[in-house]
Amino acid sequence: MSTTPAHPPTKSRRGIYLLPNLFTTAALFAGFFAIISAMEGRFSQAAIAIFVAMILDGIDGRVARMTNTQSAFGAQYDSLSDMVAFGVAPALIAYLWALAPLGTLGWVGAFFYTAAVALRLARFNTQVGIADKRYFQGLASPAAAALIAGLIWVGEVYEVEGASLAALVFAIAVLAAVLMVSNIRYHSFKELNLRERVPFVALMIIVLLFVLVSLGPPQVLFGAALIYALSGPVLTLSQIRRRRAQRKVAGLAGDGGSPRGKPG
Repeated sequence: MSTTPAHPPTKSRRGIYLLPNLFTTAALFAGFFAIISAMEGRFSQAAIAIFVAMILDGIDGRVARMTNTQSAFGAQYDSLSDMVAFGVAPALIAYLWALAPLGTLGWVGAFFYTAAVALRLARFNTQVGIADKRYFQGLASPAAAALIAGLIWVGEVYEVEGASLAALVFAIAVLAAVLMVSNIRYHSFKELNLRERVPFVALMIIVLLFVLVSLGPPQVLFGAALIYALSGPVLTLSQIRRRRAQRKVAGLAGDGGSPRGKPG
């Protein structure tokens, strides 16, 4: 008697969503191109490639949400792409441009930044669906990469020798690494809905931003990255002060408004 089932089970065919992963692949390519450019001494092109990867990284997530093509594969692939484009690439560019003369300290600083990116991405993946989407916990890796790439791009524009800025590049790399693994909160801007109607003035502001960037891309982009990196500590300190003030007011209210806890 045959034990073969009349209808053998069919294997489920699995696939991936093409559209968002195309942008992720493009971001990965930009990061790899940045590494190749730095190895060939074309540091301006390397820095520009990092910013291109940032744009593509921002697009893939929004495309996935707008087209309802989010997936676990896409999330993991995006993290691996980020590790190359915003972890390995900026660290290698910084090392080749400025940190190499520092010897062991230079490559240790580059590795410290790379490890911080890996830890930041791992923590982010474990908090998906749990953390407040309005905020990032720690500086996002693309913003950290923008700090390093922006500084190098500015240095190349003004024809500054990277070795002369070794201490500054090392300090920024270490500071960015510390901010990434910290608990400091940063605005994520994920609450912005591109499908909703916006006031006409919002479009004018976007046009002005494009004009501002066009006047001096390296200076403006580096300045924006620096301001964003500093905004986290400022936001955190303001929230701490606000909570302390609220607790103080609540304590006075619980005491009946009298400093000694008795009616005046």
